[in-house]
Amino acid sequence: MKRFIILLALSLCVAGAQTDTSPLVYENLAAPELPYASNYLEVSPAGYPAAQMHYLDTGNPEGGTLLLLHGQPTWSYLWRNVIPSLEAHARIVAPDLIGMGLSDKPDVGYNFIDHASYLEAFIEELDLTDVTLVIHDWGSALGFDYAYRHQDNVRAIAFMEALVAPVPSLEGVLPAFAEALTAFRDPVAGRDALINQNVFIEQLMQQLTNAPLSEEVLNAYRFPYPTPETREPLYQWPNQIPVAGEPADTHARVAAYSPWLFETEIPKLQLWVSPGLIGTEEVAVMLDEGMKNISTVYLGEGFHYVQESYPEAVGAAVAAWYQLISD
Repeated sequence: MKRFIILLALSLCVAGAQTDTSPLVYENLAAPELPYASNYLEVSPAGYPAAQMHYLDTGNPEGGTLLLLHGQPTWSYLWRNVIPSLEAHARIVAPDLIGMGLSDKPDVGYNFIDHASYLEAFIEELDLTDVTLVIHDWGSALGFDYAYRHQDNVRAIAFMEALVAPVPSLEGVLPAFAEALTAFRDPVAGRDALINQNVFIEQLMQQLTNAPLSEEVLNAYRFPYPTPETREPLYQWPNQIPVAGEPADTHARVAAYSPWLFETEIPKLQLWVSPGLIGTEEVAVMLDEGMKNISTVYLGEGFHYVQESYPEAVGAAVAAWYQLISD
């Protein structure tokens, strides 16, 4: 533990270092903080239409691979200020989930299985091996699911604000969360809020980040979803949260990986904030006490989008832990 703290302190000293690379893409996007080139990969999961997935690819290829997975309603842009702390230590790959960010929006249902199928095809097509997952929100569920089903291809997992188990019922969650989830799942009111009003980006991201996001940053998050037709993935994600066994296919996948996460010896890093949204203090303590081979780092007061509130601290903690497990 003492060695981990020393490594974390050293990483914090260099966490603010920035690359000298000028923006190479996003000509129509007001996102000056993203100095990484765009990459596109065509993926063709069995039974699905071929589609281009966008991803960032940078860092040190000699140090292994960190696969950064975002959630709702974000894209690889979420990691822009985390990546600088990690680049010296590993290759950094940050894809946009299918239908999100700058990835294509094929005619699919955008349920959990759809996303998992495209992500798995992406990993296979890019030939990513021995990966360390760095995951958040729905990216955590997809990452846990991939790790459970491909245990021989995952070195370690760092997670924050993560879905570690199905939700038994709405009675056991925060009342505001239960109320919002019920509203979002309404086929009329939910579609209006998530598609027409775009509330995740226009309201919730602001409310669940420590400081107000600038208009430039908000424009970057708005950019992939300019019209109601482009926001179907943003509507589907709240409907995929497994509550009381539904939807059944998502519940089955989460219920399968959840007990494995507690028993596997694979190295794990938990980052948490208080009060948080998913990863509350109660959850953080339970996971720290119940999961094998886990390290836990408290970032400070915060809500859900920790990469916007504590980007340097997230990067420093992951870098220090990754150095420790790689030695």
